Amino acid sequence: MNTIDNKALVQRIHDELDKGNGQVFVDSLAHDASWKLEGTTAWSRTYRGKKAIREELLNPLFAQFAGPYVSKTERIIAEGDRVVVLFSGDVPTKAGKRYNNRYCYVYRLEGGKVKELTEYFDTALVQEALQAPSATAADHAG
Repeated sequence: MNTIDNKALVQRIHDELDKGNGQVFVDSLAHDASWKLEGTTAWSRTYRGKKAIREELLNPLFAQFAGPYVSKTERIIAEGDRVVVLFSGDVPTKAGKRYNNRYCYVYRLEGGKVKELTEYFDTALVQEALQAPSATAADHAG
């Protein structure tokens, strides 16, 4: 795929995310995709594989939300297999806090799939508004 195709794929992903539909994003992940969350939060690490991304990142994260996650894409820039997206998101948490973060996603695409994603975000807000993923899993286990 070329720059135009890669940008169009990411545009389609974010058009759907802006409507509250994350399925296109999940469907676009390669089986062996990796997603790196920068920083030193309890969430910050590299999640390897589509299954780990769903079970260790997305499920515990969305379990904390009290409503639908709404994002707003601001800009998409592409060059070759890299696509950069600037966007924001907003959702209330079940703990009564507002999770209104701003993001820069750096995608690397391969064969029409998301192969690597690096996420830059407000780490202080994550620490303030979200429980650690292990705490979330423990809450739902009991």
